[in-house]
Amino acid sequence: MSYEWILLDADETLFDFKMSEARALSAVLASMQLDPEDVAITDCYNRINRGLWQELEQGKINSTELKVERFRRFCVEQGLNEDAGVISDRYIQSLSEQAFILAGALDLCLYLKDHGYRMAIITNGIKQVQVGRIGRSELKDFFEAVIVSEDTGFQKPQPGIFEHAFSRIGSAEKEKMLMVGDSLTSDIQGGNNVGIDTCWYNPGRLPNTTGIVPTYEIHELEELKEILERNRA
Repeated sequence: MSYEWILLDADETLFDFKMSEARALSAVLASMQLDPEDVAITDCYNRINRGLWQELEQGKINSTELKVERFRRFCVEQGLNEDAGVISDRYIQSLSEQAFILAGALDLCLYLKDHGYRMAIITNGIKQVQVGRIGRSELKDFFEAVIVSEDTGFQKPQPGIFEHAFSRIGSAEKEKMLMVGDSLTSDIQGGNNVGIDTCWYNPGRLPNTTGIVPTYEIHELEELKEILERNRA
């Protein structure tokens, strides 16, 4: 099978979201007179944030609610009398300005472009953050479309975000598409849900205990080239 479209997740597939998040959170905590180096404080926020993103993936909340609710809960747990909406706006602005890409991401995109593949990003997240970060990065000119869950009303693994992507890129030839991402429950399950091939980027070599089966598995972005070469033969 020869693929035409490579559909890519953004965070922790191409972009170093953990670094971006740490930088933005540090700035916001400092603005609240909190110590960004206090592990108990950062762990509190990260726990709340992870839980809410899981709820978003499950369709229990929407991204508008998530943006403010994580800081509302954080302030309650920390005993702070702060305006969660103001803090949220400050954090999102800072996060949108952080554009760190993972090792191998630029090389992969150059390879895909040079070999005639068409590329689009499908990402769960907040439009201001994702578009801002991608637009500030070295990868900004590679993608024919950037589909963000906040724009579509659906998030991976829901079929709706993929159907929206197919409409945006003007293609319904699912056999010519490959979804690449680091999350089994979001990227791989999402691709499986709409009947396209999937490639799980698993740099940590984590065991797959989910029952979700990707078409391929890679541990370095470089390995995707080998898969594509085999399929072009």
